[in-house]
Amino acid sequence: MTISFPQAIMQNFLGNSPVWYKQAIIGFLILNPILLFVAGPAVTGWILIFEFIFTLALALKCYPLQPGGLLAIEAVAIGLASPESVYHEVSGNLEVLLLLMFMVAGIYFMKSMLLWIFTKILLKVRSKSLLSLLFSLSAAVLSAFLDALTVTAVLISVCVGFYAVYHRVASGKKNSSEHDHANDDGVEVDKRKDLEDFRAFLRSLLMHGAVGTALGGVCTLVGEPQNLLIAQKAGWDFVEFFVLMAPITMPVLIAGLVTCFMLEKLKLFGYGSQLPDSVRYILEDFAAEEDRKRSTRDKAQLAVQVVVAVFLVVALAMHLAAVGLIGLVIIVFLTAFNGIVEEHQIGKAFEEALPFTALLVVFFAVVSVIHEQHLFQPIIAAVLAMDEASQPGLFFVANGVLSAISDNVFVATVYINEVVDALNAGTITREHFDALAIAINTGTNIPSVATPNGQAAFLFLLTSALAPLIRLSYGRMVIMAFPYTIVMSLVGYVCVNLALGG
Repeated sequence: MTISFPQAIMQNFLGNSPVWYKQAIIGFLILNPILLFVAGPAVTGWILIFEFIFTLALALKCYPLQPGGLLAIEAVAIGLASPESVYHEVSGNLEVLLLLMFMVAGIYFMKSMLLWIFTKILLKVRSKSLLSLLFSLSAAVLSAFLDALTVTAVLISVCVGFYAVYHRVASGKKNSSEHDHANDDGVEVDKRKDLEDFRAFLRSLLMHGAVGTALGGVCTLVGEPQNLLIAQKAGWDFVEFFVLMAPITMPVLIAGLVTCFMLEKLKLFGYGSQLPDSVRYILEDFAAEEDRKRSTRDKAQLAVQVVVAVFLVVALAMHLAAVGLIGLVIIVFLTAFNGIVEEHQIGKAFEEALPFTALLVVFFAVVSVIHEQHLFQPIIAAVLAMDEASQPGLFFVANGVLSAISDNVFVATVYINEVVDALNAGTITREHFDALAIAINTGTNIPSVATPNGQAAFLFLLTSALAPLIRLSYGRMVIMAFPYTIVMSLVGYVCVNLALGG
C-alpha cells in the first residue's frame, strides 16, 4: 500500500514508538513556544521539566535521547537557556563524561574474566540461597570498583549462554549448529516444566544481581555516574567518598544481602525457584567442554585481565588520575597485551556507553534551563528554611521518589547544583553541604531500585534480548524489586537521619 509523503514522515518520526507517544512529543514541541509567550519562562521551564521526565519514565517506548534531545534543542531555540550555558554545564562535568566514555569501555575488555567468575559461581554452588547471596555480593563488589552496566551485561551474557544451551537440548537439537532459542515450538513436552523452572531461576538470579549492582554502586565514586558528579562538586577523592558514604551504605548493603537470603528461603515475590537437576547436568557438561577448549593464549588473556583489574582498584584508591583517564589506561593495557589492535574490535567497547553519554549531555541542557530560570531555588530555599536536622532525610526522600519515576543521574545533577549554589551564596555551611550531598547520593541510588526507570542497570536488563526469553516484564521487575525497595529505603532513611540529622 502506497503512503503519502506526510504519512512517511510521521512513520519515520521516532521510529517504532506508539502513535500516541509521537503525538505527545509533537504536542509538547508545539505547546512550549505558546506557553512561553502566554505564561512566561518560569512556567514554561517547569512544563519542560515534566515533559522531559515523561520521556525518561517512558524510556521503554522510545530511548529518551531523541525526544528529550528535541525538547532540549527547542528550549535553547526559544531562549530558555543559551548555548553558552549548556556548554558551561557540559565542560564543568567533563570528568563524568570521560568516566562514561572510557571506564565503561575499559571494563568491556574484562568481560572474559567476569564471565569466568560468574560461570564458576553459578555451577559450583548448589544452595540457591547461598548462590543468590554470592551473585548479589559479587555484583556489588564489582560494581563498586568497575561499572554497574558492564557487570549487568556480563550477568546477561552468562544467562543467555546457558539458556541457549539448555533450550537447544530441550528442543532435541543437541548437534544442531543453528537454533532459535526464542521459539518454544520445538521444545519437547517432558522438558517444558524444567524450562519454566529454569526461567524462574534465571529471573530471580538476575534480579538479585541487578540489585547487587545498586548496593555496590552507591558506595564509591565510580559505582554510578552521578556519584562522580557529586564527588566532583564536593571535592572528594575515592577514599573520602567511600568513608563519608559508609555510615549509610554499609548498613544498606547488609540489609540488602539479608533481604536476598530471606527472599530465597521464604520463596516470596517470585524468588526461590531452584535449578532443575536435568538442567544443571547439561550446563556442567557445556562448561567443562568450554574449559577444555580454552587455549594457553586464552588463559594468558584471563591472567592479564586479573592483573589489570588489580591495577584499576589501586589506581582508583590512590587517585592516580581522573577516573576517566584511568579508564583510558585500562583500555590501552587490555587491548595492547591481549592482541586487540583492530579499530572495529575496539569500537564495540564504546557501543554500550556512548548513547547514555549523549543522553547525559541532554540532561545538562535541561539543567541549564533550570539554572537560568532559577526554577529550583524557591524549593531549595523552602527546604533549607526548615529544621537543619530534618533536611538530609527530606533530601533522601525527595531524591529517591524523583529518581524512581525519572532517572537518578538527572535528579542528582539538579539537586547537587542547587546545593552548590546555596553553599557559594553562604546560605549553608560546608559541613551541612557535605551532609546534603551524602543524602542526595544515597537518595538517588537506593530507593531508585523501585522501578527500571531509576537504575540504568535495571533498564538495561529490561531492554536486553534476555528479558523476553525468561519472561521478565516491567511489572514483574517492579514486583520483584518491591521488597528490596522497602527494606533498603527504610534502612537508608534511618541511617541518613542518625548519621546526618545531628
